[in-house]
Amino acid sequence: MPSELTLYNTLTRTKEVFQPLVAGHVGLYVCGPTVYNPVHLGNCRTFVSFDVIYRYLITKGYKVRYVRNITDVGHLTDDGEDRMSRGARLEQLEPMEVAQKFSNQFHDMMRTFNALPPSIEPRATGHIIEQIEMVREILDNGYAYEVNGSVYFDVEAYNKANDERYGELSGRRIEELMAESRELKSQRDKRNPSDFAIWMNASDDHILRWDSPWGAGFPGWHLECSAMSTKYLGPQFDIHGGGNDLKFPHHENEIAQNVGACDHGGARYWLHTNMLLMNGKKMSKSDGNTISPEELFSGDSDHVSEGYDPMVVRFFMLQSHYRSTLDLSDEALQAAKKGYQRLLEAWTILQDLEATGSAQNGTVGKELAAGLEAAYAEMDDDFNTPKALARVFELVSRINALKGGQLSLDEISAEQLGRFRKGLGTLLFDVLGLRDQAASGGAEQEALDKVMQIILDIRAQARADKDWSLSDKLRDALQDAGITVKDGKKGATWSI
Repeated sequence: MPSELTLYNTLTRTKEVFQPLVAGHVGLYVCGPTVYNPVHLGNCRTFVSFDVIYRYLITKGYKVRYVRNITDVGHLTDDGEDRMSRGARLEQLEPMEVAQKFSNQFHDMMRTFNALPPSIEPRATGHIIEQIEMVREILDNGYAYEVNGSVYFDVEAYNKANDERYGELSGRRIEELMAESRELKSQRDKRNPSDFAIWMNASDDHILRWDSPWGAGFPGWHLECSAMSTKYLGPQFDIHGGGNDLKFPHHENEIAQNVGACDHGGARYWLHTNMLLMNGKKMSKSDGNTISPEELFSGDSDHVSEGYDPMVVRFFMLQSHYRSTLDLSDEALQAAKKGYQRLLEAWTILQDLEATGSAQNGTVGKELAAGLEAAYAEMDDDFNTPKALARVFELVSRINALKGGQLSLDEISAEQLGRFRKGLGTLLFDVLGLRDQAASGGAEQEALDKVMQIILDIRAQARADKDWSLSDKLRDALQDAGITVKDGKKGATWSI
């Protein structure tokens, strides 16, 4: 893959050729879930996008340290309550029970979407010592102040010392950012509206609390990512990712904290995913325009006509660039289902093709190699999965033409065909993270075939015994399960 990898860097608002700090190595940090409730489908889109990025970096030959955190303290609601404490109250569980419950659910969902686990998955509560030390460093460097047991980052002091740097990521003036800052009841001691808490004094009834030099309290939400990215990737590292909604205040404040403690802004490249819409509108529980991943898979929602396989949903997500909005609808999912089936059918056909050309430079072989190279080049252009898939479907047409005889297998050698199979398989399954249903489901399919044969034998015996009631009952039960039974001269057959 000769083309250079370019990334769109939110920090500079330009596409840049990717050059890691250490040749052959990549430090990647992605903001993970706040585990006080089930993971949202929009979050799944973000994590699937970064799973593809992680996979592609590995395929490019990089040794990647992928760090994705778990937020289990410090993320406040609009009224100043810690989200974990609220989750514990609503679930009637201990906060760490809530964290474990929804961490397990998140991991199950990531496996369902075939997302690779990160190299390191640190929890905020497991890094309180590091966060306290970072607060101390920020204070010592003159970028924070302590009031009544809480410590606030001083944005004005930071801006004066760093050429008005605050706001560089979100691209807005500090006056705008100050206007957007939330006024929390628990943070009324701030000197300026734009200041933010990096350590908060805990009231007597606050469940999550730790001793610190400033009294019992807990870290601010933004602090954990600065402390953990620095611990595992260093004061400077390659890529920081997250959703668009995190640019301000979370990522803006991360940069300020990192500079305040380490004199470095952390990541050199900032990547942000865009939001998931549904039926052209922002997802919202209040107006019913929402669907959970589980409802999407089961079809138990008025928004979909049927349940969709997780790989169909993943394929659908890949049809939009990670920086673009993605509009979920039943029509779009139906189209994705058909496209995914067509892709897998072509992959199956490809496995059965036998090249008959003797030359190593057959015309068809060259065309397939060029098409595959073009697909990888699209991935090198800021991980452009929709354009890469468009190139792949051009190759699907050629595969079908080889089967149908419109293209000659004499124009491709066995060596060319082998290289093409390997390269396409790498792109589809190792990079895009789709599943080879034929390979991964071979044992399952064999077991299902045996079970179905037993059922069909029982039904055949019932028909021979003229037990029409049992025969019809078995057929109807199978039909309810999505399995169609057809009776023919040579016996019954079944299909899904």
